[in-house]
Amino acid sequence: MEIRNKATRIRLFDFKTPQMRAFHLSWFAFHVCFFGWFGIAPMMAIVRDDLNLTKTQIGNTMIASVAVTVVVRLFIGLLCDRIGPRRTYTWLLCLGALPVMSIGLADSFESFLLARLAIGAVGASFVITQYHTSIMFAPNVVGTANAATAGWGNLGGGTTQILMPLVLSGILMLGVSETLGWRLAMVVPGVVLFLTGLAYWHFTQDAPEGNFSDLRRRGELVEAKNEYGARSSFGSAIRDVRVWALFLVYGACFGVELTINNIAALYYFDNFELSLGTAGLIAGLFGLMNLFARALGGFFSDRFARLGGLRGRVRWLFLTLLCEGVALMLFSQMQVLGIAIVTMVMFSLFVQMAEGATYGVVPFINRRALGAVAGIVGAGGNVGAVAAGFLFRSESISYQQGLFFLGITVTLISFAALSVRFPKGAMSEAQDETAQASTRHSAPAGGYRSGEQMS
Repeated sequence: MEIRNKATRIRLFDFKTPQMRAFHLSWFAFHVCFFGWFGIAPMMAIVRDDLNLTKTQIGNTMIASVAVTVVVRLFIGLLCDRIGPRRTYTWLLCLGALPVMSIGLADSFESFLLARLAIGAVGASFVITQYHTSIMFAPNVVGTANAATAGWGNLGGGTTQILMPLVLSGILMLGVSETLGWRLAMVVPGVVLFLTGLAYWHFTQDAPEGNFSDLRRRGELVEAKNEYGARSSFGSAIRDVRVWALFLVYGACFGVELTINNIAALYYFDNFELSLGTAGLIAGLFGLMNLFARALGGFFSDRFARLGGLRGRVRWLFLTLLCEGVALMLFSQMQVLGIAIVTMVMFSLFVQMAEGATYGVVPFINRRALGAVAGIVGAGGNVGAVAAGFLFRSESISYQQGLFFLGITVTLISFAALSVRFPKGAMSEAQDETAQASTRHSAPAGGYRSGEQMS
């Protein structure tokens, strides 16, 4: 496809241009999806008692919440190629609101499991966020744009840990029992999801020059068929070994983040004998690092690219993932609350930077199959979470042991990043595009490079 007039700079306080409206609404939509996706996690201590769940059953619900996202992420990128990110995001948000609100009807392990399974579909929102910013921003800032929108979206994992106990407390103050309270609390993120879907439809467009349907009607964008169709782009992506290397890498960073979002509040509640509110507040610190950490990963990916081209992006990715694995092993061994919090924050910094660094590489793998590549790599994050979930469902392995084993795994997987290599022609092309976009960025006016293409 050909996308013109990509933004060569990020103007945070600009809400008029389609590029920046897509930037702000895509991160906000992803943020809200986290609110619905993990809204139940901070209240699991209450749900556990209400539904009489065992540790194994809780582990199974954690796996369910991320397992279905694997399948949805694989195809959501292809749907973006076909109907555009605007329509795709709108439908996902509005339909995803339904299981979020209906989880309150669960009265057994089985019905609760099915509800978490259905809610997991909203996790595919990440792929749409990355897709939308990738076609809105030029190579000199695409890493930063992707990382910032994804990071501020992931921030929803932290705000959820903090806000949902407050929402529950407010409901309980009305005289409602805990059994009914957690059920009513889940209506809040459901309503927010639905309203955000309506806003995405009204205030965004697919590309800088219009929606995909309009661009195709004007002959400015090829139809999503034949060599540009879903089958061709997906086939091209799955045959590329680099895609599967990034699949593993993203499983080792985003998969770990999803796992921590699921267990953090319960981990602090049980291991340090804290109140539910305090445990949720501390757990929220992990997600709150997304305020800047993931954006920092993308920012440095762009900077390393200026110095070392695409090789620089890959080396930065390896470094962040290696540090993440070491930091996770340290965190797992902490017995003192204050030290545990400090090491968790350090570990969180590297997790989110590794995520940003991953999607600083993704847009350059296969531009013709961007949706397929973004979807497969994104699915890797959820496969990682599913695999990690089996560690934490076992009655014979403590959470601390599970975290240590996970840290070893991340450290080993970090070396897979070094297998991502690019042909000389692709590296030269990427360097030229980055240099040209940077030149346009330095111009006294504008900020968009006319004729910027994604082939």
